[in-house]
Amino acid sequence: MGIDVTPSGQACGATLRGVDLRDIDDATVTAIRSAWLDHKVLAFPDQDLSDDDLEAFTLRFGPFGEDPFFASIDGHPNIAAIRRTANETSSLFAENWHADWSFQEFPPDGTCLYGKTIPPIGGDTLFTDQQAALAAMPSELRERIEGRTAIHSARGGYAPDGTYGDDDANRSMQIRPSDDAYATQLHPLIRTHPETGAATLYSVLGYIIGIDGMDDDPADVEAARSLLGDLYHWQTREEFQYRHRWEPDMLVMWDNRCVLHRATGGYEGHERLLHRTTIGYNADVRTG
Repeated sequence: MGIDVTPSGQACGATLRGVDLRDIDDATVTAIRSAWLDHKVLAFPDQDLSDDDLEAFTLRFGPFGEDPFFASIDGHPNIAAIRRTANETSSLFAENWHADWSFQEFPPDGTCLYGKTIPPIGGDTLFTDQQAALAAMPSELRERIEGRTAIHSARGGYAPDGTYGDDDANRSMQIRPSDDAYATQLHPLIRTHPETGAATLYSVLGYIIGIDGMDDDPADVEAARSLLGDLYHWQTREEFQYRHRWEPDMLVMWDNRCVLHRATGGYEGHERLLHRTTIGYNADVRTG
């Protein structure tokens, strides 16, 4: 039986059935990668995966990426627990649009999340297709961002004075704030996807804290903020989005190079637990 690929019918995303992710050969990996590049977000329901299985699957698509501000689970240094207890009152983790770790020199190619404990309501993950957003962008806005390079930093989230910093109490998820979050990294606002060759927007206001060359003069700083705000409102429009609904024992992988994502709540009074791995930067799949 071959893999059955069912598109979501939304801006991106597809569900794949007919495959057991505990035992996949090279041909199956190739088929999954092709579907991943086509649909950007893949969901695999009814997968009975151990932590060893999750790690092995991840490594079929690239090396492990570095997760600089998460503690790992015991015995698995490349798995983080995305956890929220039933009575937790801290702010929702990852509720703002972002591309994972865009502040790194070589950001990860993708992310895998495996549903361990899924609430009966709420907890959807939203994705927004940045290739589609760029392709449909009004020419006036595109002219404003063409050739611009963004300044990225984790300071807003993971610095000691950030959202998940030293004052972030009573959180069940093991986040490790650090002064390392104040570092900056440059990436162009428009990039070429290394495998498909498609032009795509990359990252979003939040991890993007400014625009290179517009970060000294106060008037330029204000103009950069205005531009990034206009870009944010365009790239997160509903027509570019896919809403993913979770099921227990479902694995989801997404292409971090061309989608943004964010968490949603609505499951107060219920525990939620997912195990996460990061598909790191893979030089072997670069075409240029």
